[in-house]
Order: sequence, then structure tokens, then C-alpha cells
Amino acid sequence: MQTTPAGTPVIDPALRRKAVIGSTLGNAFEWFDFTVYGLFAVVIAKLFFPADNDTTSLLASVASLGVAFFFRPIGGLAFGLYADRAGRKSALSVMVLLMALGTGLIGIAPTYATIGFAAPLLILLARVIQGFSAGGEFGGSTAMLIEFSPPNLRGFYGSFQMCSQALAVALAGLCAYVLTTGLSKEALESWGWRLPFLFGILIGPVGFYIRRRMTESPEFLAYAAAREPTRRTPLADVFSKHYRALIAGFGLTVAATTSFYVTLIYTPIYAVKQLGLTQGSASLSTFIAAMLIAALCPLTGWISDRVGRKPLILLFVLLYGLTSFWMFTRLHGSPSMGNLLLAQILPAVCMGFVWGAFPTAVTEVFPVGVRSTGVSILYNVSVMLFGGLAPFWITYLIKVTQNPLAPAYYILMTVAISLVTYGLLGREGRNVQASAQHA
Repeated sequence: MQTTPAGTPVIDPALRRKAVIGSTLGNAFEWFDFTVYGLFAVVIAKLFFPADNDTTSLLASVASLGVAFFFRPIGGLAFGLYADRAGRKSALSVMVLLMALGTGLIGIAPTYATIGFAAPLLILLARVIQGFSAGGEFGGSTAMLIEFSPPNLRGFYGSFQMCSQALAVALAGLCAYVLTTGLSKEALESWGWRLPFLFGILIGPVGFYIRRRMTESPEFLAYAAAREPTRRTPLADVFSKHYRALIAGFGLTVAATTSFYVTLIYTPIYAVKQLGLTQGSASLSTFIAAMLIAALCPLTGWISDRVGRKPLILLFVLLYGLTSFWMFTRLHGSPSMGNLLLAQILPAVCMGFVWGAFPTAVTEVFPVGVRSTGVSILYNVSVMLFGGLAPFWITYLIKVTQNPLAPAYYILMTVAISLVTYGLLGREGRNVQASAQHA
């Protein structure tokens, strides 16, 4: 393997492009599915979780959205360890097939009216499969992106992780908008809502083909060649040597994941169920906000390579909290399409600055030998507790407290957690050459 005078591997640009495409494709697939499920939560609740009242039915539906997140840490740990032992390429190839299986199962599942209690069980099984497979996706694919990037452009390359998420959300929002405005209510509930999930079945084989043709990360290959056969497992090293990075990364992920699930997933549900806006309006607003984030992420990732990640992230996490609280209160006081757009677009600008730097910030501080494991643990535990269950907790809080502003207070709480933990413990790692640091 050729290296520069500084010891950095020389990577063929064509191999780098393959790594970027292969890494981001599965990640985009994952978030397309999760967003579509959230956007059609009201329809899925009616078809698979019938109950005495709409709120209880919706609670059951968003709980099925959240159940996948109980299995994400398990999948994250399993695939993280596998990626740090066998390589990024092998782990990513398996994950994309499992994602397609779970998504396809939702697309073909018979409804409650057809098979009774077995229908919600099938949905829960699909969510479990998706949660397990998605658990390792962020850690493995972000590690691949960082390890293929030039040392001075890690923020830029890492930003494609979140850019792919935002584009997937935008595509999901566009699909939901076209289906809800182009089909009758009867057609939408009969077969229209299934189309995005059936589309996911096709992505699995394509994603597997692309990922199998990727080249293994040069940093991982160099690490594997020098690794001692009798060394401890990555899991033991993560908790004994890198607990500070775990805590800081966990705290930062709290704000990053809450912003996604509250602003892009829950806000459309809130607008339809609590404020009476149309499903089409909510889907269109989500599409616009997600496209804005996707456009900003590469730029803000590049900026973080110049000014550092920590100051940029802390500033815009704070601005996200303040902007979201203000816009939620405004939307509640005066429900309209215009205010819904503002409630998603203004926080989305702040999210673009946080998201662009976030993947690299939580990844590059771990050395290559424990990178996938460490990131998978902190990311999935945080997502499970504060992101995936956010729609359920907020719906429940609104029901119990009768306070429709519960989403705004939930955002402020998670922003405070991130500011304290990442502000005190987070390290600026943009100059870290983690390939030279073997756990």
C-alpha cells in the first residue's frame, strides 16, 4: 500500500467514491423506511392497531416505531464488534439485506381485519428485524467514510452520512405527499401506503451488490495486519480506555437524534393529529425541511474542518433548542401551513450545522480498532432512549398532562443534556490521526 510522507495511505479516487456511495446507500435506506413509517403512522395505527379511541391506537403505532430501538443497541453491539473484527465491508453487506427483509415484511403484511391479532405481531417482528440491522449501520458506515477520507476533509466526508439521512427523509416526505394527495382515502388505506415499503425490497439486492464491490478500509487493513491475536475484545477496550468519548458522544447524540425524531418525524404527526392540518401539508413541509438539511450538511462538514467541530456544534445545538421552542409555541397558537413550514425549516437550518459535523465528531476520537463498536454503542443507546421513543413519550405526555406543548419542553431537556455532557467532556478531534492509535 502506498503512503504519503506523513504515513497516510494513498487511496484511489475511484475506490473512495465507491466507499462513499456504498456507505451512504444503506444508511439512506434505513432512514427512508423509518420516516415513511412515521409519516404513515396514522394509517398504520388504523389498519394494524385498532383501539377504542384514536389516541390509544396512535400510541400503539408509535410504540411499534419505538420497539425497534430496543433492539438497536443489541444489533449495534453485534455488528460493531463484527466490523471491528472482520471488517467494515462484510458487516455493511449483511446489514443491508436484513433491512430489506424487515421493510418488505411491512409492505406485504395482512391487516388486522384480515388476520386479527397476528397482524400487529408481524409489524412488531418487522420492526425488530429493522432495529437489529440498523443498529450497526451508523457506526460501520461512518467508520468507512472517515477511514476513506483525506485527513483534512474528515468533516466533509463524514457529513455525507447525515446528508444521506436527510435526502432519505426528503424522498420519504415526497412519496407520502404524492400518495396522500394523489390517491383517495380509500385507495391510500387499501394499498397506496404499502408502495414505499415494497420499494424498499428492491433496494436490498442493489445495496448488497454495491457493498460487496467496495474495497475494505485501508486503515482497518493496516490495523488488522498489526493486531495482536490475543488482544482483548473491542468492547472491553471501549469501556476501559474510551469512557470519556462514550459519554461525550452519547450526550451529543441526544440532541442530534432528538432533532431528527421530533422535528422531522413527530412534528408531521403532531400537525395532523393535534392541530388538524392535512397529511399532504405535513409531508410537503417535511420534504422541504429535509432537503434544506441535505444541502447544508456537506457545507457545514467542510466548515468544521476549518474552524473545529466542537464550537460549531455547541453554538447550533443551543440555537436549535431556542428556535424549536419558539416555533412550536407559535405553531400551537396559530396552526397553519405557513407556521408548520417555519416550525420545521428554521430548526432545520440549525440541524444542518449540527448534523454536518456530528458524524465525524463522535467517530474520529475513537482509534480504528474500537471505532465501529464505540460509535455503535453510544449512538444506539442514545437513539433508543431519546430518539426512537420520542414520538411515544411525547404522545403519552400530551395525553397525561393535557399540555400540547410537551414536544417543545422535551426538546429543551435534550438540548440541555447535550450542552452539558458534550460541552464538558467532548474533545476536538479534527487533527487526530486515529489510524496510528491502536486500542
